[in-house]
Amino acid sequence: MPDLDTAFDLFLDHIKIERGLSRNTVLAYGRDLAQFRAHCATQGIKDVEAVQQTTVLSYLVMLAQAKASLRTQARRLIALRRCFRHLRAERYVGLDPTADLELPRYGRALPVVFSEREVAQIVEAPVGNEPRHLRDRALLETIYAAGLRVSELCGLRLIDIDLTSGHLVTFGKGRKQRVVPLGERACDAIREYLEHGRPKLDKGRGAAPLFLNPRGRALTRQGVWKLLGVWAKRAGIEKAISPHKLRHSFATHLLENGADLRAVQAMLGHADIGTTQIYTHLSGKRLREVFGKHHPRA
Repeated sequence: MPDLDTAFDLFLDHIKIERGLSRNTVLAYGRDLAQFRAHCATQGIKDVEAVQQTTVLSYLVMLAQAKASLRTQARRLIALRRCFRHLRAERYVGLDPTADLELPRYGRALPVVFSEREVAQIVEAPVGNEPRHLRDRALLETIYAAGLRVSELCGLRLIDIDLTSGHLVTFGKGRKQRVVPLGERACDAIREYLEHGRPKLDKGRGAAPLFLNPRGRALTRQGVWKLLGVWAKRAGIEKAISPHKLRHSFATHLLENGADLRAVQAMLGHADIGTTQIYTHLSGKRLREVFGKHHPRA
């Protein structure tokens, strides 16, 4: 039987190579499993077969005593459950010590969104003909127009954009490909960036990424966070901002303006429509309009 390090490495290789999960997801699983491995070390447990249900329970108790949130407790138990399920399927362990354990229950917080006016202020904040102004305007238009995750945005290549048909191709979680429409404003901003901004950043290197930093390399997630904060501040937005909040705003605004839930699910790249349905809780304005228009006693 393998030791814990070997067993966990086998699982991480499985989700990376066979299931094709993203690097960030694999790293997150690795961190959660490392926390459990450290707990096992305090109890003198080195082999994966020695892990019992009581071991996992004591780990959960330790997390609760350390005041870890219910969300954190649930996430770490999910990581262990998936790992041991795989190890048992591959016959590295005889029993799954997580099989009969229930996940901690926690309420799901509603995502924070910006109003359509606030988004317009942020997106239109970059004004000027400098390469970074053109890049940032195109970037902000793109992330809101397509509802992209920040990793998807940074991973865009020149060949992923089709300005003639007005769409882009992106790869989401699990390297799943999806095609997302782009609006006219996003296409115009990208076209302006490609003609007058990107060549000065690329400097003839022939780089593949769409959005480049001043060194001609792909813009990083940290870079996107930073520039987003700069333009939000210049736009006079006081709320804390993040790329994912623009993604939340994209979905909410579509639903509020009458978009079909299944279409929004496809554009967001959600495998489960239940994940998309959370945005219906935020669309009160649209629901009131429908009620007022169609209910006989409104």
